[in-house]
Amino acid sequence: MTTKLPRRSLLAGLLVMGAAGCAGSGAMATASARRKARADPWQSVRDEFNLSPAWIHMTGFLLASHPRPVREAIERLRRELDENPVDALHAHEDLAPVREAAAAYMGVGAEEIALTDSTTMGLASLYLGLPLKAGDEVLTTAHDHYSTHESLRLAAERTGAVVRKIALYARGSAATATEMAGAIEKALTPATRVVAITWVHSSSGVKTPVRAIAEVVARANQGRAPGERVVCCVDGVHGLGVEDATMADLGCDFFAAGCHKWMFGPRGTGVLWGRRELWPALRPSIPSFGKAAYEAWLREQQPPPTTADMMSPGGFHSFEHRWALPAAFAFHRGIGKARVAARIHALNRQCKEGLKGMGHVTLHTPLDDALSAGMVCFEVAGMTPEAAVGRLRERKIIASTSPYATAYVRVAPSLLNSEADVEAVLRAIRALA
Repeated sequence: MTTKLPRRSLLAGLLVMGAAGCAGSGAMATASARRKARADPWQSVRDEFNLSPAWIHMTGFLLASHPRPVREAIERLRRELDENPVDALHAHEDLAPVREAAAAYMGVGAEEIALTDSTTMGLASLYLGLPLKAGDEVLTTAHDHYSTHESLRLAAERTGAVVRKIALYARGSAATATEMAGAIEKALTPATRVVAITWVHSSSGVKTPVRAIAEVVARANQGRAPGERVVCCVDGVHGLGVEDATMADLGCDFFAAGCHKWMFGPRGTGVLWGRRELWPALRPSIPSFGKAAYEAWLREQQPPPTTADMMSPGGFHSFEHRWALPAAFAFHRGIGKARVAARIHALNRQCKEGLKGMGHVTLHTPLDDALSAGMVCFEVAGMTPEAAVGRLRERKIIASTSPYATAYVRVAPSLLNSEADVEAVLRAIRALA
C-alpha cells in the first residue's frame, strides 16, 4: 500500500483551477454548491480543513491543521500499523516515495533530500554536520530565529569556529533587496565558511533575497580553494508552501524546512535539501537507518561518503505521519504552486494596505510582495503585543506575538482565510485605537 494521494483528493485543487462542478468529496456538486464555488472558489479548499468556524485562524506559521487528504492518509497508515505493526513497517521501510514527493515539489533530485521531524532538527543536523574548524567564521543575521542561533552556537562550541551576527536592515518595513545582499557582501571575510540566513523572517515578515545573497556567495567563492568555499544555508520554513519557487530559483546550497506549517503536512515532518556534491562533506550527528550506513555496519566496514539519506536521523518516528507526507505535497500541487502563492500574497497585501492607513499601527513588514510572504508583523501604539493579541482573541481572532527580544503582533492570512476574514481582522485592529 502506498501513500499516493487518491484522485478524488485532488478535486479541491481542480475546483480552484476552474472545475467548479466537482465537490471536495468527489461527489457531484449540487447547484447550490456550484454557485457557492463560483462566488468563492477558495471555499472548497477551506472546506478540506476541520478548523473550528468559531475562530478566524491567523497563525498558520505555527502548526498546521491537516487537510482532509492528509488526515485520510494518516488514518489509513495508522490502521495498518495498529493491525500489523511489523508488516506495515516493512511495507513502508523504503522512503523513496516520500523523498520523491518532496523532490518533485522542490524541483530537485530525490537523492538530495534528507527527512527530518522539523526545521530545528534539519538546521541542527546541518550546522553540527558541517566540517567547521577553529578559526572558521559563520556569518548569520540578528534577525534569525533561536533555532538557527542556537544550532550555530553549539556547532561553534564543538569546533572552535566563530559565529558573527549582522543586521540586514534597520527597519523591516523599509528593507530592500540591494541593502540585504549588500550587507552580506560587506560582511564576508576570508575566514567565512558559512552564510546562515532565513528566507522569511518570523521576527518582521521580511522576505530576504535568497537568490541575490546566493550570487554574492558564489562570487566570493571564485578563486577559493575547495576547503575554503562558503556554503549558503537557508531556514526556509516560512517560504515553503507559500512561494512558487524551486531550489534552483533560490540558488542556495542547503535548505531546511518543517512541513507542518504552510505545507499543511503531517505534524512532526520536515525536509533538509542539499546539493548532491556537498553532502559528502557533512558528518551525521544521529545514526541513519538508511541502507548504505546500516549495511556498512553489518559488514564491519567503514561507512561510505555521506549522502542525504545518511543525514536522515534514524530511530523510530511517527511513521504514519512521515509516510503520509506525500499527500501534503500532492494537495499543494493539485491546487497549483503559482495559484497558492498568488492567493497568499493577495490576502497579505490586503492586510498590509489596511494596516498602513491606521495611525495607531506601525507596520514592520514591507508592502512589496518581493520582500514579504505570508506573515504580517506590526505593533499597536500604547499596547504591548501580548495585550493586543489578547484583545484580538476577545473578538475570536487567533493571532500571535513574535518570539523575539523585540516582539510584534503577527497575523498570517493564508489559504485558510477569506477576504472577509482579513477585513474582520482589520476592523478589530482599528478598534484597538
